[in-house]
Amino acid sequence: MKRLILAILCLVVSFATISEAGDYPDHPIQIVVPYSAGGGTDLSARVMAKVMRKYLGKPLVVVDQPGGSGAIGTSGVSHAAPDGYTLGMGAQGPLTMLPHYGGIDYSKDSFDYLALMGRNLILVAVNKDAPFQDGKAMIEWAKAHPGKLTVGVSGAGGAPRIATEGFASEAGITVKCMPFNGSAPAITACVGGHIKAVAAHPAELVNQSKAGNLKILMVMEPERISLFPNVPTTKELGVDFTWAAWKGVIAPKGLPADVKAKLADALNKTFKDPEFLKKMENLGEFVDYRNGEAFKKLVDRDSVVAEKVIRSLNMYGMNAKKK
Repeated sequence: MKRLILAILCLVVSFATISEAGDYPDHPIQIVVPYSAGGGTDLSARVMAKVMRKYLGKPLVVVDQPGGSGAIGTSGVSHAAPDGYTLGMGAQGPLTMLPHYGGIDYSKDSFDYLALMGRNLILVAVNKDAPFQDGKAMIEWAKAHPGKLTVGVSGAGGAPRIATEGFASEAGITVKCMPFNGSAPAITACVGGHIKAVAAHPAELVNQSKAGNLKILMVMEPERISLFPNVPTTKELGVDFTWAAWKGVIAPKGLPADVKAKLADALNKTFKDPEFLKKMENLGEFVDYRNGEAFKKLVDRDSVVAEKVIRSLNMYGMNAKKK
């Protein structure tokens, strides 16, 4: 009799679990953005949340948790219950750079990767009066003047800095990165001739490029981009290095397979939805949908590159040492 009762209870639990999984989601889903409201990641997440509701049938609520260069919100996602009701906007910095600086309580392997939303490409531009006006000439000038190529970047350890140092290493040149508090002051300094070059995103450079104040020399992509079709890629210049900032959707490690599949399907449909694509275009965002597996491969690749650069700068583990 006891065995019969136990068997019945197991069946009841199994059916209840199947029912719960089949009903997912049955209440709103939280999307954690590890940056402040009004930024590109926050605005993109809100567009995604609105469109994705069509495919999940429940509201998605965006919650901004800024701080620690994205570490606080990303850490919160890593420690949330893996039930599909807490998702996060996974950005390149918190996932592939901050772990190498140390002082955080998660790693890139603390998450399930659901889909890449988009990438923010990186270009290098120079002042109109710089002593070089094309990519190959810049490399040759840098080789002839070691350490004299000053390149403005936003932040000391962000994507533009990693991109610039990584490119320089592959090109066999030495650059002097000049960190600024954002891309705008770095671009202003380049236009004014205070630095020779600047590494920034397309939307940040387009106005000064159109005005003739800056000339864009290269894009760190395997192929040319439609916004600047005449600008060569780093590979065309003979440097086998590509880099772009990015963001996608992550979840705490250990999502149930059926919940993960349902979310992946909804994200696939969302990121191909005309309404989503139009709104992202209006925001100046470059949509580059990739499934969870491809997203994880990108994370792993960028983590390896970032670690190499961070170690070369003697910045590896620097935050852990401060404890």
